[in-house]
Amino acid sequence: MTTQNLLVELFVEELPPKALKKLGDAFAGVLFEQLKAQGLASADTSVVTAFASPRRLAAHVTQVWRKAADKAVQQKLMPVSVGLDTSGEATPALLKKLQALGADVSNPAAAVAALKRAPDGKAEALFYDSLVTGAALDTGLQKAIEEAITKLPIPKVMSYQLETDCALPGWTSVNFVRPAHGLVALHGSTVVPVTALGLKAGNTTQGHRFEARVSPVVIKDADAYARTLLDDGAVIASFGDRRFAIVQQLAQAAERLGPGYEVLMDEDLLSEVTGLVEHPNVLVCEFEAQFLDVPQECLILTMKANQKYFPLVDAKGKLTNKFLVVSNISPADASAVIGGNERVVRPRLADAKFFFDQDRKKTLASRVAGLDKVVYHNKLGSQGERVARVSRIATEIGMMLAVEGDSTIAMHAQRAAELAKTDLVTDMVGEFPELQGIMGRYYALNDGLSADIADAIEDHYRPRFSGDELPRNQVGVIVALADKLETLVGMFGIGNLPTGDKDPFALRRHALGVIRMLIERDLPVQFHALTRLAFAAFPAGLLQDKAVELDEFLIDRLKGYLREGGYSVTEVDAAIYAQKLGLWSTIPKRLAAVRAFAALPEAPALAAANKRIANILKKAPDVDAHVSEVLLKEPAEIALYAAMKEVAPRANSQFDAGDYTASLQTLAALRAPVDAFFDGVMVNAEEMDLRLNRQGLLKSLHDAMNRVADLSKLAS
Repeated sequence: MTTQNLLVELFVEELPPKALKKLGDAFAGVLFEQLKAQGLASADTSVVTAFASPRRLAAHVTQVWRKAADKAVQQKLMPVSVGLDTSGEATPALLKKLQALGADVSNPAAAVAALKRAPDGKAEALFYDSLVTGAALDTGLQKAIEEAITKLPIPKVMSYQLETDCALPGWTSVNFVRPAHGLVALHGSTVVPVTALGLKAGNTTQGHRFEARVSPVVIKDADAYARTLLDDGAVIASFGDRRFAIVQQLAQAAERLGPGYEVLMDEDLLSEVTGLVEHPNVLVCEFEAQFLDVPQECLILTMKANQKYFPLVDAKGKLTNKFLVVSNISPADASAVIGGNERVVRPRLADAKFFFDQDRKKTLASRVAGLDKVVYHNKLGSQGERVARVSRIATEIGMMLAVEGDSTIAMHAQRAAELAKTDLVTDMVGEFPELQGIMGRYYALNDGLSADIADAIEDHYRPRFSGDELPRNQVGVIVALADKLETLVGMFGIGNLPTGDKDPFALRRHALGVIRMLIERDLPVQFHALTRLAFAAFPAGLLQDKAVELDEFLIDRLKGYLREGGYSVTEVDAAIYAQKLGLWSTIPKRLAAVRAFAALPEAPALAAANKRIANILKKAPDVDAHVSEVLLKEPAEIALYAAMKEVAPRANSQFDAGDYTASLQTLAALRAPVDAFFDGVMVNAEEMDLRLNRQGLLKSLHDAMNRVADLSKLAS
């Protein structure tokens, strides 16, 4: 039996451009999986290629069988004791089961003889061998197409009517993402007689609405699909090929303009435009230079979001007054297309300029009162109330970070926090919410505020996503910390905790932002103090006491952040042992020290000893780290005490200087005396004074060894 390549195309009205690639991949993927499941294609020899254009979803599958191979199947029927009576003849239950499976039961004795007996657990069972006829492509493809359509990731379908082809006039209702108008199903050059969405399969489709050479476009065979659509239909069927063509044309257009032009290549916009055009043609347009007085973020956003244009910047990243349009037609004279796009974008840019000019007539400070009218959360009050809390938190963090009593940073942080949300009540941000913070910075500079305050207003939203930059100055870091802490505390305090994959208030992202700023900006601020001062900023009785839960949540996110940095669970657990609620800025150096220590030959023995000491001290929690030399009797304990008096001061000095790696490596010298101590000394001596003294010695040793990290975590 030979194989041929298969082509299936569903021709529809314009599909959602942002979802087009996902729809194309899903259609082809499910179709292929269904063909494999029915034995009509093989994962080893067949290859599936997805096609997706604005008006079609298609899949090309290589080496598809016309009919799947027959398959031998063995089915368990029932226990022998149920299927056969005491004389070995078939019971009615067995005959009924065999009849349901299509077996010949006219001769019950022969039917029983054809069965197999085999152990099945504790009892013996009857098994029936049969040959299942392989699926024919006609029926198998029908099932595959129906499954592929059903499983398309469509959040909402539309209903439309198809005119029936029966003698009596009428309509039938169909549900799909967009109305479908054609179905192609070719196995080689043969049409497979399948149906979908009220359509019968054929070998014709439609090309470009305006530029197709012929209509309809006839597909000779499955392998001719992409080439025929391009040559006769002026359609690039492959999403990837069309996207590549757009990228190439954009680069070439910028290059023709000269070396000073670069395309702002936005990946999301590129995918959306790829889903909008069937045969891309990039054109160069321009707008009046006077609009460049408006902040370029506004112009770029309106061109990309509203018009799907690609802005052009110069070598320094400054916006130019030229932009690129990806047209879906290629006329000999493109001037009308260019002029039309230039006319369309002009009112958008004029609106942006109007908003910018109007907003600058009022200072940010004059807008603070307006935040009282903006609801933040029905349980947490208005944006004005929230700003007051953030301002209080920022001021206290600023005082913590003040140098030698200089309160300037705290004053600037307080001012930036007071103004950080005021751009929410401007016309520009009302039209383009994505510009919040960005416009606040421009308006702050326009009001004559200092650069560090203006930058902090923009940066207090950072980091907005994984890998995003942190605020550029310390004032920005303080306000960003305050803003995120206020959100975390407020949401935890009213019970809005993240659950599973649900995190509507992005609390995990806020937590990661706090962690990154504390660690990557090396802030000498105790984490525990930050969460407590944030809770104190809220009115008494407004929140539930969720301080412990918030601490645990942040510590868990801290562990995840460190593991993503390449450290093992063991290393992370050891390093954060003493710093769960302390200075998280020291944790990276502690991790490096733990990793370096773990590589030493002395590490396993000292880690095991540390674990043993911890277990001993658990049973004596009130022991003081005090040693009386008079009570040291055994040579091993005398030697350990002497070694500690020599090694511990050096290790402590290195620890105090922040050289955690050197501190742990210095402590490695204690391995031999520690081993000798446990070999030759009975800690829990009968004499109480000796026992307490030896426990005090171990307590001193434990404290010295665990200043950097909990070394017992390294024990296997």
